[in-house]
Amino acid sequence: MDSLLLLCARRVVAQHPLPALPPVLYPVLFQAAFLDGRPLVLQDLVATWPFPVLHVQRLLGHLDLSLFLPRLKCVRAIIQGVVAHLQRELEEPGRYSSLRILNMSMLPEPESCHTVIGMKLWCRTDDFAKACVEVSKHLEEFQKCRSKHHKGCSRANMATSALQCPGVDIYADLCVSKSSYRLLRDALQTGATGLLRLKCCKFNAENISVSEIVTLLESLDPSCLRRVELRFNNFGLTGLSVILPQLSRFPELCSLKLEHNNVVVRNLTLKTLMRTRSVAQQLAMLPSLRDLNLAFSRLSGNLHQILCELQSPLESLELPFCDLLPADLAFLSQSIHAPAFKRLDLSGNNISQGLLEPLQLLLEEASASLLYLNLKDCHVDDSHLNALLPTLLRCSRLRFLGLRINPLSMAALKDLLQKTLELPDLHHVEYPIPKVSYKRGSPGFFCNFTTDEKLLSAASEEISQLLANSSRTDLIWTYIPVNCRAIDYFSLGFGKTSDAGKGLPPPY
Repeated sequence: MDSLLLLCARRVVAQHPLPALPPVLYPVLFQAAFLDGRPLVLQDLVATWPFPVLHVQRLLGHLDLSLFLPRLKCVRAIIQGVVAHLQRELEEPGRYSSLRILNMSMLPEPESCHTVIGMKLWCRTDDFAKACVEVSKHLEEFQKCRSKHHKGCSRANMATSALQCPGVDIYADLCVSKSSYRLLRDALQTGATGLLRLKCCKFNAENISVSEIVTLLESLDPSCLRRVELRFNNFGLTGLSVILPQLSRFPELCSLKLEHNNVVVRNLTLKTLMRTRSVAQQLAMLPSLRDLNLAFSRLSGNLHQILCELQSPLESLELPFCDLLPADLAFLSQSIHAPAFKRLDLSGNNISQGLLEPLQLLLEEASASLLYLNLKDCHVDDSHLNALLPTLLRCSRLRFLGLRINPLSMAALKDLLQKTLELPDLHHVEYPIPKVSYKRGSPGFFCNFTTDEKLLSAASEEISQLLANSSRTDLIWTYIPVNCRAIDYFSLGFGKTSDAGKGLPPPY
């Protein structure tokens, strides 16, 4: 329910332009304008923002942003408000706004950038880039205009006049694809010394070349980059060995996701072995690395070749569909990482191929710290689950358990539910559609199956009733997948949040 102050603010932002208002009301007016989707009001508020810092996620943090974001028109209005502020600052420095830092990092994201909603993430980055280019062009035009009207002024005097406007730093999460590469490259290069400067906190690149990735990384400010996601770039071990040295420039980099990049570390030749060792050494040059994702890499017994040089333990490791062998899990169970694991994703690795025992050992070592465990599509059957249960129950801090797309019976699921009730922190379980819910005669469990909706509804109702009888109203059991990116390493509370603008007043 909205507070009385917010309700009043929503009445105020219904009018445009706004009346003259004291600075103390700006934060609540910003909230109201964002929630009600009033871009013109937002643009005016940002253009006259009376504080040095505007941290959007922090300002809206107590609101349920999932209902409102991404609001592309509101995001664009905020960016255009900054552009308007800078244009005014050139004309009359210091008169209109105190804004020096706009932090738009950590805004909620959908799971995939390929959905209609997700495309707005790319648009958000394009808008940042276009704004940088626009401000740069405006500065050039301003200087030309000044030179015409003040022919007696020296170039040094004109430059001094322009420098009276200190500009604005935008802290943002940037996404780049083939179509947006040149725009972002130009924005980063022209804006580095301009009035509107992009500071990347999270860098996401899809389907671009190694040289293009390197060019962009070279243009990023080393002080604030903390998360890198490189997906569908197909650069393999060779490209990875070129990119990783660039990442060593970023001392705060703690999360590296390398999904679908054709990284193959199996059937090693002397040449690929040398390259793999080089990659391992380069990973060790990332001192803050705590979160690593190697999804869809083909490792097959050689995981140790990649992780062996790391001197600090990982807290989150994602290895879905990596063709893992028992030797890989055995290595992890004996490594420095196991006691530190808080998040572990082993989806898509076949537990029936000798992985059960090393998985038990790994979970035993990680039991004191593990918060998130995903075993989706691991061919876990009733006997496997029965063997794993004693170890799972030792994971006393577990919050999330993923078991979707596994051939489990209703009896096994009911037993799992009853026994895991004793885990006090467990709040979310993704269970597979029980075998009883599949229509008879379906050819194969994992392909070409059909679901009997009545049987599935009955099974779901039975599980809901068991939960109701247990009085664990905080516990969610669902066969519907959640956004896996919504439960990432940072959301678990162990990734340090970005604090751009630290030391500057106030907390807006």
